[in-house]
Amino acid sequence: MSNSSLVSYTRISPNRTIPRNHAIDRVTVHCTDGQLSAAGLGSTFAPPSRRASCNYGIAKDGAIVLICPEKDRSWCSSSPPNDHRAITIEVSSEHVHPYKVTDAAYRSLLNLLTDICRRNGKTKLLWFGDKAKTLAYSPKSGEMVMTVHRWFANKACPGDYLYNLHPQIAAEVNRRLAGGSASTAVPTTSTPKPASGKTVRVTTARLNIRRGPGTDYPVCGKITDRGIYTIVAESTGIGASKWGKLKSGAGWISLDYTQKV
Repeated sequence: MSNSSLVSYTRISPNRTIPRNHAIDRVTVHCTDGQLSAAGLGSTFAPPSRRASCNYGIAKDGAIVLICPEKDRSWCSSSPPNDHRAITIEVSSEHVHPYKVTDAAYRSLLNLLTDICRRNGKTKLLWFGDKAKTLAYSPKSGEMVMTVHRWFANKACPGDYLYNLHPQIAAEVNRRLAGGSASTAVPTTSTPKPASGKTVRVTTARLNIRRGPGTDYPVCGKITDRGIYTIVAESTGIGASKWGKLKSGAGWISLDYTQKV
């Protein structure tokens, strides 16, 4: 196993298991809950008393830090089985919800994920957005699966900002792996805004209701009639899609399948 040539700073943590006991077929993206420099990331995981580490860290300016060699298991996801098979990445983020990362850090994350997949012989990065489906899935030889820390512990990690971008991250990495040029686009998400009781008519015979504003959130209901509904909040999701929160509290619907009344 090699390490990424994108690394610009190295500080190996003592908090690791040498070597990992499983082939690499997962990646787990985390947030640091604080905007850190490369040296700050290295220092964070250096003390043995910290009992935590990651394979790579990404600083607020986009610098990539090697903290545990890929051949070793990091102590990162509150799940030894996951960490034994995953490359773990801590991305510097804001200290408050939704734990936003800088554009520079986001671009470095895309570059690093693409590099990790290529060096490990992976041609496809998979994001299912469902814990049970993901953990039951057996990746094929050319597949890398994305997991998240919140599935293994009562944590917000990787924060809603990065979590909601997972479909976009997987799509961009897969485009690059298929031979496409690297996009310089930055994330296109927004925080929900009040909609002041806007009413819309559903224009499709079957519309999913989701727990949040995006297709990466689980389905929690369905609308099966072309009725009129009141929207109390709006949000722009991944790919500039428009989402509305139902007044009933049932969840969020895609406004792309509605008409303003």
